[in-house]
Amino acid sequence: MTKQQNHFSHLTAIERVYLSFPARFLFDKSLLEGKLLDFGCGFGNDVKLLEQKNFDIKGYDPYYFPQYPNDKFDTIICLYVLNVLFPEEQANVLMEVSHLLKPGGKAYYAVRRDIKKEGFREHYIHKKQTYQCRAKLPFKSIHLDEYCEIYEYTHYNYQRNSTNKCIFCNPHKNLILLTESATAYAMLDGYPVSQGHALIIPKRHVANYFQLPFKEQSACWFMVNKVQEILNKEFHPDGFNVGMNVNRAAGQRMMHANIHVIPRYKGDAVDARGGMRYVIPKGKISN
Repeated sequence: MTKQQNHFSHLTAIERVYLSFPARFLFDKSLLEGKLLDFGCGFGNDVKLLEQKNFDIKGYDPYYFPQYPNDKFDTIICLYVLNVLFPEEQANVLMEVSHLLKPGGKAYYAVRRDIKKEGFREHYIHKKQTYQCRAKLPFKSIHLDEYCEIYEYTHYNYQRNSTNKCIFCNPHKNLILLTESATAYAMLDGYPVSQGHALIIPKRHVANYFQLPFKEQSACWFMVNKVQEILNKEFHPDGFNVGMNVNRAAGQRMMHANIHVIPRYKGDAVDARGGMRYVIPKGKISN
């Protein structure tokens, strides 16, 4: 059976001459601060109207405003975007918004709460198959009614996530967080072995990676791909080593699962042939 594609999500954009309810709510609560980004802005109605109110705001939409932003932002809004995306697309939006947010900044997600039926339907105007789904996020809810819920997001290292003493559960603010999803985050290693050495860390406090639920394992590897894109753009490495240490016999020191993404550069080792196969010296492996 052919997997159905979500080609027409952009058709759900609506023309308006007034602020959307979430944008109005955030404006009235004085939550729109500093440099703003409307991520998934559709036709850009909220962008235009907030510009008229003298906000410093940019809009990005992969279909209508495809110029991807290169800046970091104090506040990012993402309004009703997740409800028209597949789960993998939703996760990608969360990671992109996290990466574009300044340290200490805030992002606001609005999701619909009036969707009765999930799946594909024929759009009443365009007569194309558009997708809709419910969406729930593990972030702080600041508004909920029968039509809409608004979440407030801050980077993982700007929160108190656990009462334990694990530094991966409560990473320091001075560490550079690269991106984040619902169940994992990525940061630059505090003790890098190469420029751009990054860690992908599940939020669940589990020492052994293989004890993570499969969905959370998958989320980590999805994030590996995103981190590789970020590192390629920023550091231009010539290659990568990607791997993990599981249990102390394998060299695991932090008893919280994590995946290393280590950029490699020509000439950074005397002989890189063999890659990770040579992590154990020759003659030390028994059958």
